[in-house]
Amino acid sequence: MSLFMASRLLRAPLRQTTCVLGTARMAPCAIHTSAKVQGLPWAKNVPTTSMTEEQDLQHLNARRNDRPISPHVEIYQPQLTWCSSIAHRFTGVALSGALYASAVAYVAAPYMGLGELFSSASLVDVVSHMPVWAKLLVKAPLAAAFSYHSLNGIRHLLWDWALCTTLRSSYAAGYAVIGLTGVATVGLCML
Repeated sequence: MSLFMASRLLRAPLRQTTCVLGTARMAPCAIHTSAKVQGLPWAKNVPTTSMTEEQDLQHLNARRNDRPISPHVEIYQPQLTWCSSIAHRFTGVALSGALYASAVAYVAAPYMGLGELFSSASLVDVVSHMPVWAKLLVKAPLAAAFSYHSLNGIRHLLWDWALCTTLRSSYAAGYAVIGLTGVATVGLCML
């Protein structure tokens, strides 16, 4: 195919046509007005329309609006592998954000006149006087996120070493991470 014909294919407006086999719908095909293209067997019975460049662009944009967009997450069935990967990223961001926020608060507190509030002694005093349910309310999400992120990180390292890459072993490792996360969360909450 010549460069001229390829450029015509890219610039030509799109239209729906019927298939040679009957009424089945074909994908959009290009309309060509070139004499060379009209001489091709597949292009003999295709009606053409001459358009200005602005009409051509409007027609092309209208056809593009009729096309489906990329598949969205909502049409896929959730799978353990991609759900765990997304959860791994979320827990990593949440743990990093909590670490940086507490570090900045600890360092900046004396300069803001809150030095006594974020000192180690006052934090230990506040935690020691909290009821058990309040301690668990703070501890459990942190323990679950830390446990899951650590164990799933090991799972990702196994994948990097080309271990647990079959579908069956990947799911087994995923369920093992979920189970061990529960056990580790309970263990960390008991400390």
